Amino acid sequence: MAASDGISATAGPSGGSSSPPASCAAERFPVHADREHGSQGRPRVDFYVIEERAGPARLKLACRLAEKAYLASQRALIWHSERAELQALDELLWTFADGSFVPHDWLTSDEAPETPVLLSAGSMPVVEFDIVVNLAPDPPPFLHLARRIAEIVDGDEARRAIARARFKSYRELGIEPATHTLGAR
Repeated sequence: MAASDGISATAGPSGGSSSPPASCAAERFPVHADREHGSQGRPRVDFYVIEERAGPARLKLACRLAEKAYLASQRALIWHSERAELQALDELLWTFADGSFVPHDWLTSDEAPETPVLLSAGSMPVVEFDIVVNLAPDPPPFLHLARRIAEIVDGDEARRAIARARFKSYRELGIEPATHTLGAR
């Protein structure tokens, strides 16, 4: 694979930040408090590349990103096209870490509840979000409502190939994604 797509075929360094020691877990996933979009009103896009191939690894990372946003008093949306996997994430948000509490609800209509973390498998948001955690195979169709997009890429080769296409799509939109390779946990 070409190095210019930002997502390496193997789980080695890709020019992004490396993961700090496990004791710094709360600092691994930056959720910035600034309210500015990226350049020219576009969202900032971060690809988090993890080695594990198992689905739970990427769902747990989505939970940690949602928790980080919640603790920073930010609104988060977890976007997915597979409702069954999003339902598994809904359950996981209650149990992924001891002592964690991430208030969340489903986005089911044009109106967004006041809950800080929302889940959607197709309902389109009408309000802005500080962060959209994208688990779908395509970029979210509402980029103008996101200040930041977090893309999660695990070790599954099929999902990596789809992520490479998303990376290229963002570049075609004039967005230069950042890549962060996270070590095994």
